[in-house]
Amino acid sequence: MSAALHKYRLQYDPKLPGVLGKIVDKAVITEIENGSLYHDIDPRIAEMFKHTYGKPVVGIVKGQPQQKELVVGVVLSGGQAPGGHNVIIGLHEALKKCGDGNRLIGFLGGPSGLLENKYMVVNDKIVKDYKNTGGFDMIGSGRTKLKTAQEFAIVANTCKHHGINALVVIGGDDSNTNAAVLAEYFASNGIAIQVVGVPKTIDGDLKHGGIEISFGFDTACKTYAELIGNIARDANSAKKYWHFIRLMGRSASHIALECALLTQPNVCLIGEEIKEKKISLKQVASTIVDSIVARANQGNNFGIVLVPEGLIEFIPEIGVLISEINELLSHNALEISKLDKEELLKWVGEHLLDTTKPVFASLPQAIALQMLAERDPHGNVQVSAIKTEELLMTVVQQQLDNLATKGEYKGKFNAIGHFFGYEGRAAYPTNFDADYCFALGHTAYVLIANGLTGYIASIKNSHLSVDQWQPQGVPLTSLMAVERRHGQDNPVIKKALVDLNGNPFKKLVANREQWAINTDYINPGPIQYFGPVEVSDIAPMTLVLEQS
Repeated sequence: MSAALHKYRLQYDPKLPGVLGKIVDKAVITEIENGSLYHDIDPRIAEMFKHTYGKPVVGIVKGQPQQKELVVGVVLSGGQAPGGHNVIIGLHEALKKCGDGNRLIGFLGGPSGLLENKYMVVNDKIVKDYKNTGGFDMIGSGRTKLKTAQEFAIVANTCKHHGINALVVIGGDDSNTNAAVLAEYFASNGIAIQVVGVPKTIDGDLKHGGIEISFGFDTACKTYAELIGNIARDANSAKKYWHFIRLMGRSASHIALECALLTQPNVCLIGEEIKEKKISLKQVASTIVDSIVARANQGNNFGIVLVPEGLIEFIPEIGVLISEINELLSHNALEISKLDKEELLKWVGEHLLDTTKPVFASLPQAIALQMLAERDPHGNVQVSAIKTEELLMTVVQQQLDNLATKGEYKGKFNAIGHFFGYEGRAAYPTNFDADYCFALGHTAYVLIANGLTGYIASIKNSHLSVDQWQPQGVPLTSLMAVERRHGQDNPVIKKALVDLNGNPFKKLVANREQWAINTDYINPGPIQYFGPVEVSDIAPMTLVLEQS
């Protein structure tokens, strides 16, 4: 990025929906929806959240809330997502508009800042260098999970020390689960501290129950799509490489789907479809091979394959294997900690069920070791460490070799693997994300000013122009389910998967046979910050298709 672009991004004034504009100090909440939110919620959630369960979705309208001086704490939690700074700046500006005595305290390094009382006071001097910038470096982030009553008590004492009325947690599904649990703890113990969440994740899997999209998704996808488009143009120039591109998205394939619609690759694998149709690893590879053979028959020995990061868990036989490994390792942590790599491979192979032993044995050793690497914070396989694109390249090569021996394939297959992850997490936010995050920060303020707790800020009609956006608050408990983690049942916010009956997936299905054979690549180019709104302010394609 040039110094000139940096200067102009700092000068960009994010747009706000009317109700959050000049009259934010006169915004109040009104109930929109209640009962139907909870019809499919696990009844155990109501028991776990007796003080914060059952609240309605609320909208924001003109009015006059009860005025009081507010001290608000804010924390960034989890991985970076473009636009996080604008959430903080939007919250800061709303507080400043609505009372000279209002203050915003940023806790440093994520939730650990609350436990260690590491903080900074957010003011005009600080935020001026972060407006519309990527990254979380203003206050930093972290992946500390608040789990115990002792930790919750420390957080309460930290907030009381600063006179904090409310805490804003900016994060993904895990972080907002923490926010829900913290809100319940405060409410059940008579502690007058509100908790409000903000939906963040580039993976796009925090978008249901009134949340249309998480911030950062648009910027990340446009960043990856530019890279994919560049590679596709290079492939069509060199005409000798098949590029297997793994994209972020551990639990859902939203990024892969958005990028496919933007760039039109030859193959885009959707994990949710593979799981639904029980497609085996061999069949997944065969889908790619069909495209390779068809294109080779046309003289085109090159192509593009998009692979969602979490694909390997969606493949039925490997998904079962991973689940078994998770349980096996979580219950034998001490024993396996003493083993080297070779011993660990042997130990796992011996302790698996007879149905999964052959699956594990069939994997390339490098992939098997990646499955047994250090666990994620939930005690599960770190899917991002598994190079699924290399596994696919290996199996595809085996199938092509078999076809070649039978004279059914005479092309040349040269594969190159890529992983796009960190490249998209801290980019300058698109105008969409810059505006969206600024509005979310203001929305969080209004929810706090109206005394709400256990809510997450949200925007309705986000696929339309900003003046038509409708800010609202969604109860966190309405998003929750019970999930198995570390061998125990825990409340978590449900991840939203790709809807196989939704318009975005249907658009992919309608075009993929043609894309598999032809060279119909689109290079969307770099993110545009200036120019016609239909270029610079465009919303994510999947969002537009979903809402239409």
